[in-house]
Amino acid sequence: MNDPVTRAIEQIRASFHGKEVVVIDDGEDGAYVIVEDAELGAPYVQETTWVGARITFQYPYADVYPVYVRGDLARADGAPLGEAMTPVSFQERAAIQVSRRSTRLDAAVDTAAMKLQKVLDWVKAR
Repeated sequence: MNDPVTRAIEQIRASFHGKEVVVIDDGEDGAYVIVEDAELGAPYVQETTWVGARITFQYPYADVYPVYVRGDLARADGAPLGEAMTPVSFQERAAIQVSRRSTRLDAAVDTAAMKLQKVLDWVKAR
C-alpha cells in the first residue's frame, strides 16, 4: 500500500474507534477496507452493518466508490431498499452496493473515512 492509502486506513480506524477494521492489500498499492459492526438501526431490521470499499492507489485523487454494506440488509417496514442499492458480493461476502459517487471530490478535504461515514448516514436516512 502506498502512503496515502496507509494514512486513509489510519483515519478510518480513528473515525470508527473501537470497531474492527479489516484491511486486505489489493496488490496494486491500494487496499480493500471493511469496518465491522458499524451502527445502523432504524429504519433497518439490523442494528449494525459492516461497511467496506476499495481505496485505490490513486487516492486521494480518486473517489472511494462504490461502498458496500451487509448483504442481508432489510428495512423494518418491509419496503424495498430503493434506488442506488444493488445486491452484489464484496470480498467474498454477500453485499449491497451503495452507489453514492462524490461528484465534487476535493482531495485536500474529502477522506475515505468521511466517505464511509457519509454513505452510512445516507443509508440511515433512507
